Amino acid sequence: MTPDYFSTVETSSSAEYKDRGSTFIAYTFPVMSVNDFKERLAEIKKEHPKAAHHCFAYRLGLDGLQYRVSDDGEPSGTAGRPILGQIDSKQLTNVLIVVVRYFGGTLLGVPGLINAYKSAAALALQVTPFVQKPVLINYKLEFDYTQMNEVMKIVKYFDCVVDKQETNLFCVMEIGIPKNRLDEVLFKIKDLRTIEVGVV
Repeated sequence: MTPDYFSTVETSSSAEYKDRGSTFIAYTFPVMSVNDFKERLAEIKKEHPKAAHHCFAYRLGLDGLQYRVSDDGEPSGTAGRPILGQIDSKQLTNVLIVVVRYFGGTLLGVPGLINAYKSAAALALQVTPFVQKPVLINYKLEFDYTQMNEVMKIVKYFDCVVDKQETNLFCVMEIGIPKNRLDEVLFKIKDLRTIEVGVV
């Protein structure tokens, strides 16, 4: 059973952690797709071209299966995994954390690196507000233009999200319906009769 809500972040933030001369700057970002992640990582690399490492972890989607970690040249398992561990400890999804390291001349060793990346990610999450968002189920509606007002009333009242809309004499709309209100919304829409409803 998928839950009715999931936790994520809506804003970006950053925090800094220092250990024996090395500086670790962690950035949190809300991401919805792998493309979002690539864009954010490119931005950070552009902003910090002289950094020794750009390590990261992200998790996407509701099933928890879509994630990626990178140690970016640090010893295996010392950066990406500890960062992902912080995302998971807060039960977040659709989140990316990038930790940029400026090397300070002293080797920290494996335990030191794990602690530094974990601490930097934890600090960044401490300053990022978490939000609860409803899980949306996508539906496609097809209806006559004259029914637009009635349809939009339902969409607004139940906090549905309009993903796509084609408005002609005959309208096609793709909406995300909050899972916990699905039955009510479908009942109200079908009550308008001449509307075709299908799962996207």
